[in-house]
Amino acid sequence: MLQKLSIIIPLYNEENTIVSILERILNVDLEDIRKEIIIVDDASTDNSTRLVQDFMKSNPNEDIQLISQNTNQGKGAALHRGITEATGEYLIIQDADLEYDPQDYHDLLIPVISGDADVVYGSRFVGSKPHRVLYFYHALGNKFLTFLCNLFCNLNLTDMETCYKVIHTKMAQSLHLKENRFGFEPEVTIKLSRIPNIRFYEIGISYYGRTYQEGKKINWRDGIKAIYCILRYGLFA
Repeated sequence: MLQKLSIIIPLYNEENTIVSILERILNVDLEDIRKEIIIVDDASTDNSTRLVQDFMKSNPNEDIQLISQNTNQGKGAALHRGITEATGEYLIIQDADLEYDPQDYHDLLIPVISGDADVVYGSRFVGSKPHRVLYFYHALGNKFLTFLCNLFCNLNLTDMETCYKVIHTKMAQSLHLKENRFGFEPEVTIKLSRIPNIRFYEIGISYYGRTYQEGKKINWRDGIKAIYCILRYGLFA
């Protein structure tokens, strides 16, 4: 039975969006499921930290934690820390920007609440929800990385690189995760797939992608690193 959901937010220089995403999370009504919000600030150099602190003061009755990294270590490192601190039965990863809509939590949790799933990925490439039309080569690269990862996992995911991953917390905490940056996505997927009898589900989600001018951080170098991680953990994990 799901009583508490841990929402892990890796944060780095998102002063323009962090308050909005926190407000959206609080506005999601999960009925009897409590929300634990764990924000891991990866040594932001803008006003992100202060804005989160002010938000926490304005919402003292909400279960919000702010953890600060002393140095910038990468998104993966922030997620490792958040996973360690999670106390809900399940956790979900939430980016600090506005590309992903927390209202999709309802759909993502359906297979969990029904007792059918240990892991649920939100796919940007299936379903009828709105998807912003953006970079062709990003989409092509994403599909290639997902295909390559599926080869080693024996899964049929459509979006391995998605932010929205709902994972049974104890399963996530049992993994020995190493990747500190964007290699987190293939590493966690491959290592989860190796857990005996684990049940994967996928749900279509909405996606409001942003451009580089709007603050998008991932680039082609991260794609090369992802290929390396798929081969490394696929062959040797």
